[in-house]
Amino acid sequence: MRITSWNILHGMAIPPAPNQQAGALSQAGAKIAAELSPEVIAIQECDYQLARTGHVNQIAEVATSIGARYFAFAPSIIGTPGEKWRKLSATDPTIITDSEDLSDIEGGYGIALASIIEVIKWHRLDLGNAPIGMPLLVPGDDGKPGRLRPIYIRDEPRVALAATLANGVTVINTHLSFVPGYNIKQLRAMKRWAVELESEMNSTAIIVGDLNLPKNLPIVASQWRSLATQATYPSWGAKIQFDYILTRASIGATQLPTVTTGVSDHLPLSVELKLS
Repeated sequence: MRITSWNILHGMAIPPAPNQQAGALSQAGAKIAAELSPEVIAIQECDYQLARTGHVNQIAEVATSIGARYFAFAPSIIGTPGEKWRKLSATDPTIITDSEDLSDIEGGYGIALASIIEVIKWHRLDLGNAPIGMPLLVPGDDGKPGRLRPIYIRDEPRVALAATLANGVTVINTHLSFVPGYNIKQLRAMKRWAVELESEMNSTAIIVGDLNLPKNLPIVASQWRSLATQATYPSWGAKIQFDYILTRASIGATQLPTVTTGVSDHLPLSVELKLS
């Protein structure tokens, strides 16, 4: 089974350019499909019906690109990060799947999964947010991919979205906080949840996503191991690994080459699992 994890930066083309947003994500997804053939793709920094990305369902676009029938979006906030947003209320949907038509709900931002393999059950875990924000370097809008600008960003709530598949694998996708220390706390909570899902669903858990932790920190002092070693950030000259695919199971895996998509400041990370 082939899995790809990718922080898509809401489908932003790199280098940034006017009028380049429309269609960029679908084209990038088609390239990933052609070169990697993933059966499951986990994406982070995903928009759902937000004005900045043309009010589209981005995970539906990615699912179509790879030929995936099953997909779901888990909003971490309602609104646009860095602009106006709020936490989810009791009336907001927590998981929006391929079988639901919720075009009249407010736009949101979060994480998503798409799968060619049948999804038996969807799961969500709320991980909270750090009480403080931090200045971060983000791509500028001057058309130069290497030009970054610092802006202060307050940390939004983080979530994990899991899909238990018909082949006995539970894929858990997340995008952890950028605040040091708090992301480790979130990862520990998610690992405990993964073990619970393995028992509940009689499955093998795979954790994927942008963990915002460098130097293989996600597996230090744990039973988990990393299935791929690759610098994923920034996409125009990657030097740091923020994106990971983890498991504690004794399964084989082959790391796949990355793909330069022209979208996002992260490169996709992919492996092929050798399931018995």
